[in-house]
Amino acid sequence: MSGHSKWSTIKRKKGAADAKRGQLFSKLSRAIIVAAKEGGPDPESNAALATAVQKARDNSMPKDNIERAIQRGAGGTEGDAYEAGSYEGYAPGGVAVYCTILTDNRNRTASDLRSIFTKNGGSLGTPGSVAWQFDRKGVIMVDAEGVDEDDILLAALDAGAEDVSEDGSLIQVTTEPTAFMAVREALEGAGIAFASAELTMIPKSTVSPDEKEARQILRLVDELEENDDVQGVYANFDISEEILEAVAG
Repeated sequence: MSGHSKWSTIKRKKGAADAKRGQLFSKLSRAIIVAAKEGGPDPESNAALATAVQKARDNSMPKDNIERAIQRGAGGTEGDAYEAGSYEGYAPGGVAVYCTILTDNRNRTASDLRSIFTKNGGSLGTPGSVAWQFDRKGVIMVDAEGVDEDDILLAALDAGAEDVSEDGSLIQVTTEPTAFMAVREALEGAGIAFASAELTMIPKSTVSPDEKEARQILRLVDELEENDDVQGVYANFDISEEILEAVAG
């Protein structure tokens, strides 16, 4: 199971991100603005916009905020200022870290991310240095308690899921990006609630750091996620659920 997906889910369950909801809405709005600017305001014909809107809904972003962001992207020039890109590097213990960004100032973003990596015992790498270690996938996380895994298997695999795996208190459903929405809708139709659902980057292999390194890695990931220009952070760590729970608490 993706360690970073598990970390994100545990933080969400504990409400660790609630205090930063305003910043999260700002990032979600930025993604919607850019998607609407590049592909038009109709989610039915703009897959990137549909994904951005669904992510905003999953994070309880108000409907009015979503509609305003679509209008700003489709009707104005605000989306012109943002440039999409990625940065790659290493966290302590040799953990690979891949960040996606939307920025209006590449130099500022590069400087900020280099500083975050350095002060947390990591290093910013060159383009392509770690991207090859990840595959883009859809990931849906379901709380295992009170759920029949056979029901999840039946609904998910029939809808085109690649894999269903259990790890501790969570069940992870993995899909190809093109099958993600169909599998999500199939689970919803079967009455299966999930803790999170997102298009993400899954590591091809994982690294198991010791507890000291794990705490450094999670601080690095959190600081990257708090940066206004960073849209997503993906890492190939495999850290025990006990440590993840302790740090999130």
